[in-house]
Amino acid sequence: MHDLIIIGAGTAGLSAAVYGARAGKRVLLLEENVYGGQIISATEVENYPGIRRISGYEFAENLYRQAVELGAELKYEKAVSIQEEGGKKTVVTNRSSYACEAVILATGAKKRRLGLEREEELTGAGVSYCAVCDGAFYRGKDTAVAGGGNTALEDALFLSGYCRKLYLIHRRDQFRGEERLVRALREKDNVTMVMESQIIRLNGKDRLESITVKNRCTGGTGELAVTGLFIAVGQEPDNRAFSEVVRLDRDGYIEAGENCRTDKGGIFAAGDCRTKEVRQLATAAADGAVAALAASAYLK
Repeated sequence: MHDLIIIGAGTAGLSAAVYGARAGKRVLLLEENVYGGQIISATEVENYPGIRRISGYEFAENLYRQAVELGAELKYEKAVSIQEEGGKKTVVTNRSSYACEAVILATGAKKRRLGLEREEELTGAGVSYCAVCDGAFYRGKDTAVAGGGNTALEDALFLSGYCRKLYLIHRRDQFRGEERLVRALREKDNVTMVMESQIIRLNGKDRLESITVKNRCTGGTGELAVTGLFIAVGQEPDNRAFSEVVRLDRDGYIEAGENCRTDKGGIFAAGDCRTKEVRQLATAAADGAVAALAASAYLK
C-alpha cells in the first residue's frame, strides 16, 4: 500500500515525488519509458530560475536522484487504468497493480505528427521528432524543419551547425517563437525560411529523398530535395486511459486548474498533461510541487 502514486516521471512527476517524499509519504513513480521526460533531449537549458546553464539530461538526472534519495520508488511500468473502491484507489499497469490513497497524473505530452501518408513508415529513415537526438546524422546534408514555435526555431538553430542547407517551413506568415531566435536564424547563411507553406507529401523509396511543399496563399507546389525532416509542430497529451476517471477537454488535456485538482477527489494532474496556458520547465516543476502538497493535504 502506497500513500501516493505518481504516473509519469518527467519534470512534473519527479518534482511531485520530491515534495511527496519530503512530506513523509510513501511515493511510487510509474514510468512507461525513461525518467526525465522531454527535457532530456535538450542540449542546454537556460531558462530555469536559479540555474544559469545546464544540459537537459543533467537536469533530469539531478531531479531523479533527489527524488530517489528522499525515498521515492520508481518502477518502469505503463499505467493502463485507475480503479476505485471504498475510497481506495488501484493503479493497474501492464505488469501488476498497486493500491494507494491518492494519484497524481503527470503523463506529459508527446510530439504531434503532421498526419502525412508514410510519416510513420519513414520515421527513423529521414523523418525525426528530435533534432538533438538525430541531428548529427545529417552533417553536411540538406534538411528541413517544420514548425513555427520555440522548439522549431531552436531545432533549426541547432541543425544549422550541422547541415549544409536547412529549410524552415511554417504555415503562417509570422513565427510564434521568440524574436531573438528568429533574428539568430536570419543571420544564418544556410537557413531558408519558407513561410505560409505546409508539407503535403513525403517522397522517397526506402528513405526520405524530398518533400513536396504547398504555398497556402497561391496554392502552388514545389519540391525540396532533403534527406532529413525534423517535425516540431507542438504536442498532444495521451490521457485516453484515464478518460473515464477524470474529465478531459476537447483536446484531451486533463481539466485541472492551478491547484492541480481534477473533478475526482484524490486524483490530481500536474505538468503538460493538464489544461494550462504556459508549458515550460519551470511550470512543470511548479505543478509537481502544488499537486504533491495538495495530495498530502488530501491524505490528512
